Amino acid sequence: SEKKESGEGSLDRLLPSVSTGLSPRKRTTSQCKSEPPLLRTSKRTIYTAGRPPWYNEHGTQSKEAFVIGLCGGSASGKTTVARKIIEALDVPWVVLLSMDSFYKVLSPEQQAMAASNDYNFDHPDAFDFDLLTHTLRKLKQGKSVKIPVYDFTTHGRQKDWKTVYGASVIIFEGIMAFADKELLQLLDMKIFVDTDSDIRLVRRLRRDITERGRDIEGVIKQYNKFVKPAFEQYIEPTMRLADIVVPRGGGNMVAIDLIVQHVHSQLEEVSEVMAALASAHQAQPFPQTLSVLESTPQVRGMHTIIRNKETSRDEFIFYSKRLMRLLIERALSFLPSQVHIVQTPQGEDYEGKTFHGKRITGVSILRAGETMEPALRAVCKDVRIGKILIQTNQDTGEPELHYLRLPKDISEDHVILMDCTVSTGAAAMMAVRVLLDHDVQEDKILLVSLLMAEMGVHSVAYAFPQVKIITTAVDKKVNDLFHIIPGIGNFGDRYFGTDAPPDWSDEDMDEPSY
Repeated sequence: SEKKESGEGSLDRLLPSVSTGLSPRKRTTSQCKSEPPLLRTSKRTIYTAGRPPWYNEHGTQSKEAFVIGLCGGSASGKTTVARKIIEALDVPWVVLLSMDSFYKVLSPEQQAMAASNDYNFDHPDAFDFDLLTHTLRKLKQGKSVKIPVYDFTTHGRQKDWKTVYGASVIIFEGIMAFADKELLQLLDMKIFVDTDSDIRLVRRLRRDITERGRDIEGVIKQYNKFVKPAFEQYIEPTMRLADIVVPRGGGNMVAIDLIVQHVHSQLEEVSEVMAALASAHQAQPFPQTLSVLESTPQVRGMHTIIRNKETSRDEFIFYSKRLMRLLIERALSFLPSQVHIVQTPQGEDYEGKTFHGKRITGVSILRAGETMEPALRAVCKDVRIGKILIQTNQDTGEPELHYLRLPKDISEDHVILMDCTVSTGAAAMMAVRVLLDHDVQEDKILLVSLLMAEMGVHSVAYAFPQVKIITTAVDKKVNDLFHIIPGIGNFGDRYFGTDAPPDWSDEDMDEPSY
């Protein structure tokens, strides 16, 4: 319903408490339950705002996300059950989607009714099922979606929507979670939380009076007029559609353990992305989309310096920057141009060229890719810069997206994607996938890298045949630890002067300071 689950079931309970000394701020918007971006449990950190590494060598998702539907009456404890499932699942990537984000925008007449507790928020017609189904389907496919933020004060949607990504598991909760046939087909597992009506009423009274400042008469009026009849007419009958009914909500650990066992049995072990990439395209000719800087004595000389383990940090930075400048200049030559005639100071016409496109945007894969930004800024005036943080999971060897900041309206831009070294190509492929999710056209993406392994070149080119790949050198091998051989070492550590961990990889980044 329009109200949220009780405070005891809040996801915030999983985060360290922060004392501000201020009275608690009343929540007036539908904080999409995909937030906060991470949850800390006793076992691990669970990311709820990242992309799972479920991409095969074709650059597509190898398996759809597993969707759990959680239905139940208002204040039945759905959020608590969701939290308990997340903790017990021990799966690193989870998205929580709440029906509360998908209330319809009210007309002025309906707003007046809502103000006097006369609008029925507990009816299927109160929800935008078309948008909800479209959103959940895209999430299940691993695509990014925008979630509306519903403002309970104005009964409308805020201007800025939240961007959410797919995950290993999606938990979708709401009072009408089973009320739409098309929506039901997207649910891999349906759970009904069955809590005694007296308990639900007490929770609702406590919540609405203490958290929303409502008077007891108004709460009871709304409960009797809308909430109770809606439960009996629309919610309780859908219990028969459930695969599992959980009596007593989040306190029923036996039921939650059974749910978790079933989900684990359904989640097949995803084969490592690296293994799939390593076997692909061996001994194949280089793709036509690859452009390698000509190995002039100058370029060869700079590689000699930066590859030398004895080179000082100052020299490493200096010659890396020189190579980066050459690399960016080479990349710009692949941008579309058109004839442009200008008049010289001597009054003569000169037939020249100008960039034929809307805009150029740079996107760096943190942290090492960030070192290429000055070279791009030096040759592209007022260029916009975006950032993506992708880390290699040390346990699985798979890339994981942890941070994303892209300029608005990037979809029509030519994007120069910057990463200093590309070994397997897994991180670069994920970055390209993120750009495509933001509607950047594949043939407008240029991946630039100082050094690439043959394996990474083939993997990126096979997955994304229209992406242009520009590098200063290609090395033959990648070893069992996914280091480029002979390679350049850990570029970020050598550039920034930080110590490499004992099991560093060319594509590893700093651990985020969560």
